[in-house]
Amino acid sequence: MCRHLVYLGPPTPLAALLVEPPYGLQHQTWAPRDMRGGGTINVDGFGAGWYTPAGPVRYRRAVPIWTDRNFAALARVTSVGAVLAAVRSATPGMTVSDDACAPFAADGWFFSHNGFVAGWPDTMAKLAERLPVTDLLTMDAPTDAAFVWTLVRNRLHAGYGPAEALRATVAEVSAAAAGSRLNLLLTDGEKAYGTTFGHALSVFHAAGRVLVASEPFDDDPGWVQVPDRRLVVAGPAAYTVEEL
Repeated sequence: MCRHLVYLGPPTPLAALLVEPPYGLQHQTWAPRDMRGGGTINVDGFGAGWYTPAGPVRYRRAVPIWTDRNFAALARVTSVGAVLAAVRSATPGMTVSDDACAPFAADGWFFSHNGFVAGWPDTMAKLAERLPVTDLLTMDAPTDAAFVWTLVRNRLHAGYGPAEALRATVAEVSAAAAGSRLNLLLTDGEKAYGTTFGHALSVFHAAGRVLVASEPFDDDPGWVQVPDRRLVVAGPAAYTVEEL
């Protein structure tokens, strides 16, 4: 399991979203409050992807976030209006490398997977057969999360809307690999799309900003917990929650 977050709203320092909150992603690296049996810590790497006038920017390291002083300095001076960030707890047996850390990225999208695919990789063999060989050869890493992103990306390329791409991917993977946890986050910098499948998200929406996160990063009563097996579509103006 991992922890992840999307923020959309007025420009805000990265540090105010990831490092400074009392229960932010940095704190969740060593003391998450809601792992639900999916491990205890998230020290196998971290990443953040945000949007600038020159295009998307991504920073990923296969180290605990608190050990990277360069990122801490960067986060203090970098303001973002849209970001997807994650801290990683690698499934046993999975590679630990920069490329295995979320967010995964393509065509202006950032993506993260909190969970695991049961029976990986055997349960995904049939699904892999329908993908273009080049998609498989260019996966970021040989992990279940990178493969789920490849499935989502393939659907986006095929013309699916982002919500439909997540919904169809969760249905396909869960049918092939019962017991999987498929809590996904996807953003294009304008809206965020998330699923709860074996875990939950929380949403905070106020004053033209929205946060969609694995768990609240503070004790503000405005956080709303999303039930299991739901699809969240969120933007700075509003958000919706519907059944998967």
